[in-house]
Amino acid sequence: MLAIDGDLPRFACPDWWSKLQAGQTPIADVPLNKTKAAKALAFFNRLRLPDVPGKPALADACGEWFKEILCAFLASEDPETKQRLVWELLCMVPKKNSKTTYVAALGLTALYMEEAPNRQMLIVAPSQNISERCFSQAQLMIENDPKLVEIFKVQEHLKSITRHKTGTQLDVKTFDTSIVTGEIPVLTIVDELHELGKVSKAVRVMQQIRGGGITKQRGQVLMITTQSDEPPAGIWRTELDKARAIRDGKGGSSPIMLPVLYEFPVELQRNKDYWSDKRNWHCVLPNLNLSIDPQALVDDYENNGKVSKETEQVWTSQHLNIEIGIGLGGDGWSGALHWADCIDEKLTGLDALLRRSEVCTIGVDWGGADDLAALYVLGREIGSKRWLGWGRAWARSTVFEQRKSIAPRLKQFEHDQDLVIAKSGEEQATMAAEICQKVFDAGLLPEQAGIGLDSAGVALLVDALEAKGLAQPLVTAVMQGWKLQTAISSVPLKLEDRRFVHGDQSIMSWSVGNAKQTLKGSNYVVTKEVSGAAKIDMLMALFNAAMLMFQNPEASGVSVYETRGIRMA
Repeated sequence: MLAIDGDLPRFACPDWWSKLQAGQTPIADVPLNKTKAAKALAFFNRLRLPDVPGKPALADACGEWFKEILCAFLASEDPETKQRLVWELLCMVPKKNSKTTYVAALGLTALYMEEAPNRQMLIVAPSQNISERCFSQAQLMIENDPKLVEIFKVQEHLKSITRHKTGTQLDVKTFDTSIVTGEIPVLTIVDELHELGKVSKAVRVMQQIRGGGITKQRGQVLMITTQSDEPPAGIWRTELDKARAIRDGKGGSSPIMLPVLYEFPVELQRNKDYWSDKRNWHCVLPNLNLSIDPQALVDDYENNGKVSKETEQVWTSQHLNIEIGIGLGGDGWSGALHWADCIDEKLTGLDALLRRSEVCTIGVDWGGADDLAALYVLGREIGSKRWLGWGRAWARSTVFEQRKSIAPRLKQFEHDQDLVIAKSGEEQATMAAEICQKVFDAGLLPEQAGIGLDSAGVALLVDALEAKGLAQPLVTAVMQGWKLQTAISSVPLKLEDRRFVHGDQSIMSWSVGNAKQTLKGSNYVVTKEVSGAAKIDMLMALFNAAMLMFQNPEASGVSVYETRGIRMA
């Protein structure tokens, strides 16, 4: 049925946009085991939609696009070696295209197809509501078919479905850092992957899930998601970039991930006249006229999506997969592409950074009562001269009232201990000054230009620093705007070569993903205009610290860590 073009790298799909315009699936040709594909499709087609009038079978109610995904994922086969080709698949498709229902059906199909005994399969959802809906759909599909009731054992309290014949079970779980314990799953489906870009430990969990990829009993991973309602960050940024590179023929000669991305080309995402034309929406909505009512979608856009620039960005990201930071004229900071690849898991906090550093600089970006205050410490590593990064932010309780759209995210940062809720501006300043004093007492700050401040609104902090004996010339103002050009342009180069590594802090990934980079005259500047209430305070603090580190400073004294003999090379 399908064959790989020998002139193209595996899974490359250079005509993906032509396919979307023609109403076809934007997927590379993948050779299939026809017998296995037919078996998978026959089982999938008999499943019924449990929450639609008449409970139609998927044979009639499911779009052909998802059936192609099903066959490619479950039945790919190299014609020569007879080995599976598709070990991972990333599908990005807008909301309301029946992702969760189809995922439940695919999970059941995979469970039915798996002949190995006593294996584990997972469907991972980002929230309890989504995981409960996914399990409910699978459970009801079984209950609506007497034959399937005999094949599967359903344990509702455990959200688990077991095939009687093999003992292999499919568990539906809400994402947690401990979801993978013991045996590596033979198949994992991750629903709404973009939400994991907001979770600091997601990279580590995905590495656990993928651990089976280097064993004889390999594990498959299917990721399905809408675009993020914020600039892509964390693992979502990494996986999306990887998928695009593979699709465009730049992902190496033999990738294991098959990309299926329903999105407009970048130049058209920037062209509002094009994507706001309803006649073009069909290109990225494969379930139009199935699960999506075209007129209802138009009405929602006109009455809700267009209320403001911010709501329009969010609406188009969810319903048209317009990437925030590209659509509506935005461009992300160039360093965001490499941020997730520069995590150093040993940088667990400030103490770890100080032990490994020969000199440090500190950057501060201060905020008012309705804003964040941020501090970032850069260390130059002993021996390697790499940069090491760690930061902390503060907010007052008024921020949660003033910035309700980001309040849940801020609560998560507080839980991660990367954000501290302070009672007053004075308390914020005192805590920031204590961190500065700790670095100073370690002998790691230079005599001059070791603590760099944006001069706006820092009176309380300056007072707190002076109370600890930290003043000019150690404390200095860092010029802002286009004068940060060196940091804006050079930090990405250090990230690209992993000459700058950082702790895995979700607040920093968020800040990096929120930044918009624009060219003004001959200089780049970074602003937060790309995403409304989103914040970039931590990134600006990093830039301030970087401007001081670029001066090649030397530490003023001997570190207390060195005198105790516990420094790390």
